[in-house]
Amino acid sequence: MNQQEKRISSGEAIYKVFIYIVLILLAVTIIVPVAWVFLASIKQNSEFYGNPWTLPASFYWQNFVDAWGAANMGSYMLNSVIVTALSLAILLVVALPAAYCLSRFKFLGSKFFNLCFMAGLFINVNYIVVPIFLMLRDGDVWLKGVLGSGFLLNNLFVLAVVYAATALPFTIYLLSGYFATLPHDFEEAAYIDGAGYGATMTRIIFPMAQPSIITIILFNFLSFWNEYIISLTLMSSSNGQKTLPVGLLNLMQGQQSKAEFGIMYAGLVLVMLPTLILYICVQKKLTQGMTVGGLKG
Repeated sequence: MNQQEKRISSGEAIYKVFIYIVLILLAVTIIVPVAWVFLASIKQNSEFYGNPWTLPASFYWQNFVDAWGAANMGSYMLNSVIVTALSLAILLVVALPAAYCLSRFKFLGSKFFNLCFMAGLFINVNYIVVPIFLMLRDGDVWLKGVLGSGFLLNNLFVLAVVYAATALPFTIYLLSGYFATLPHDFEEAAYIDGAGYGATMTRIIFPMAQPSIITIILFNFLSFWNEYIISLTLMSSSNGQKTLPVGLLNLMQGQQSKAEFGIMYAGLVLVMLPTLILYICVQKKLTQGMTVGGLKG
């Protein structure tokens, strides 16, 4: 090995050491706060007045019981589960066929629709919450005049529709890019076998796009589960139908004034736990590559 090769080898070693140090520091900055919250959630209230880094004396599960029952976190979690499930279902039913058509077929207006969805990527949902609220409020006023009652505000289903609508640009953009990379040979083979457009889409293309579909489900689940601004605005008059992030803020404000920190951190764990479990379940699907090729010749 000559002198130049030695310098290149030593440079690569230094670079690898630097990368490992950066990755370790990033992991520590993420793992330590999360672990601290989990440990704080099983501490008794008196333990918070000492050293905050001491381990809990025992597993005090009463914090979770109080957060679930007395603080109404169980009801808030059920509302979040309903809204998130409805939002994902509506989003997938609309976005999957739309992304498939926009990426695989050329028709009159396809470029315009693609441009509209691309433009939607640059619109921050938090900036249009007030117009959405005013639109739904005016719709409720009109419905009250016609039907005698309105249902557009303080309605979990309407909230789910709003969530799904605001997530459409990103979802269709991501799926369209993935669908466009799939070879057309699979579709042509299905057409020869007598399959229609719908059967080809659901039985051939969607299974092939499973990694991409799982990715958008995870991203949108995290977005819907942790969303706060829209839920606070559209569900302002219905305390029994608030979602988990809004209920968590109410819990934190109430428990801070009572100095009951264990219940507050137990509520934080209840919010974080579903996302962690979901990620653990689908992390292999997120990282697996797409098997290319299925036809020979």
